[in-house]
Amino acid sequence: MLIDTHAHLDSPKFDDDREETIRRAREAGIDIIVNIGFNRETIPTTMELAERYPFIYAAVGWHPTDAEDMRLEEDLAWIERLCAHPKVVAIGEIGLDYHWDTPREIQHTVFREQIRLARRLGKPIVIHNRDAHEDVVRLLREQKAEEVGGIMHCFSGSWETAKLCLDMNFDISFGGPVTFKNARVPKEVLARVPDDRLLIETDCPYLAPHPHRGKRNEPAYVALVAQEAAEIRGISIQDLADLTSANARKRLAIP
Repeated sequence: MLIDTHAHLDSPKFDDDREETIRRAREAGIDIIVNIGFNRETIPTTMELAERYPFIYAAVGWHPTDAEDMRLEEDLAWIERLCAHPKVVAIGEIGLDYHWDTPREIQHTVFREQIRLARRLGKPIVIHNRDAHEDVVRLLREQKAEEVGGIMHCFSGSWETAKLCLDMNFDISFGGPVTFKNARVPKEVLARVPDDRLLIETDCPYLAPHPHRGKRNEPAYVALVAQEAAEIRGISIQDLADLTSANARKRLAIP
């Protein structure tokens, strides 16, 4: 049984076949799916999925590219209320994204405040990091994020960055890009992450693994990520499934 630690099943890309997509995931051996609500539109739809399906859990937070739209005090209070829900297992995805033009200072403020909220609530955090490795690590350290730790979602950094994150109590999660033939650095990092700190995900509908690259991703495809990870680490896919599922349950306090 596998756990997809990062999905967006509420995306409009699944509007025509969401039920079938979820059924395919279950048939592919996906035991748990963690859906991510990351702004004013997707937090309610994520909560609806978590309340409808016993095997879907939720993370709620504010994405850095939506930071300008956040009503800081009001929306932080909303996230805090939702964190009392038994199906909400993390605050996320939060972090920094320097690929787009969202003002960096606003991103930093929203990121800091959500780390502070997570520490106050004792919730792990799910980190989005795009082209911002240095500042993500700096702000996590500054805000003592190691007190709650969490998940480095769809990790794309170097082993040096991964070591810094591991030292701050973060697990390293890999998605579809690690299956790409030219993904030399992610494969090298995946091979070195300790057994008890490794996670897998899809980030569906984005970043579909080979051989579906460029098409819509879905939770069933986390099995392809697991297969690649098992080959890289030289273990059976069953052992890979066992260790990543145990890690996810521990990190997110999933029964």
